[in-house]
Amino acid sequence: MAATLSLPIVDLASPNRVSAANCIRQACIEYGFFYLVNHGVDTKFVREVFDHSAKFFSLPLQQKMDFARKEYRGYTPLYAETLDTSLSKAGDLKESYYIGSLEDTTGVHLNQWPSEELLPNWRPTMESLLWKLLAAGKELMSLIALSLNLDEDYFEKIGSLSKPEAFLRLLHYPGELGSDEEIFGASPHSDYGMVTLLMTDGVPGLQICKEKFKQPQVWENVSHVEGALIVNIGDLMERWTNCLYRSTLHRVMPTGKERYSVAFFLDPPSDCVVECLESCCSKSSPPRFPPIRSGDYLNERFRLTYGSERDLKCSLFS
Repeated sequence: MAATLSLPIVDLASPNRVSAANCIRQACIEYGFFYLVNHGVDTKFVREVFDHSAKFFSLPLQQKMDFARKEYRGYTPLYAETLDTSLSKAGDLKESYYIGSLEDTTGVHLNQWPSEELLPNWRPTMESLLWKLLAAGKELMSLIALSLNLDEDYFEKIGSLSKPEAFLRLLHYPGELGSDEEIFGASPHSDYGMVTLLMTDGVPGLQICKEKFKQPQVWENVSHVEGALIVNIGDLMERWTNCLYRSTLHRVMPTGKERYSVAFFLDPPSDCVVECLESCCSKSSPPRFPPIRSGDYLNERFRLTYGSERDLKCSLFS
């Protein structure tokens, strides 16, 4: 039985911003995870989001495949993604739906939306959620900057929040048990980007492994806290902080219960150069990673996870 963690709780609306920043620093060094409260997304609206999410995932598969993932937007079916091929060849027992940034910076509209006739009020609900989480994410980044002994507006000044890559991912885990091979809802992985904000429906399954390079791995449960978002640091932030902050390994295990969650990924624009922060390196602790453009790094990680759109179609219909 995995133990249950007691993660720090950060108040995004705290008048004592230095104290909140110090709490973030401790959490990111020790766990890479923490809870966030007073984030601006009320519990009634969260329930509406999960209701709308369930309505989409309850559609027939062929109807969902009308929105099959293109340019990392749209639907990904069960078993189409494997985050760790060394552990499971069956693919992860989850289906998902990606919604990208709403700000049109390229003139190309890539998001796929179910019609109002098919799912009434679905699109405006998800757009509203994305804007709310984007506002919370930007405010959180100012506290993260403070936690790293930087100016509050540091990430704004370097352009990482001016036109960020913001993705919403709706997730549905059927929760089935009983396979001969160990099946993961989400196989062990770390998130690729800057920071992730996670909404959960209260059904357990999320676990983290604080020491990802140690064997045997020790997994601990992350419990649901009503009204709180779960926040975790991604690989880009780990690079930025010279591994001071953890991009922690995590997974979702089936529990026999259906589970819904929504992950919001806040990443820098593709041309943002990620290099070691001055406050995180010294002569005795030089930068561990070379500078890299955010887009180059993330695109390669996505390619390794998802392959090509052709690979997805072949896996479904061959």
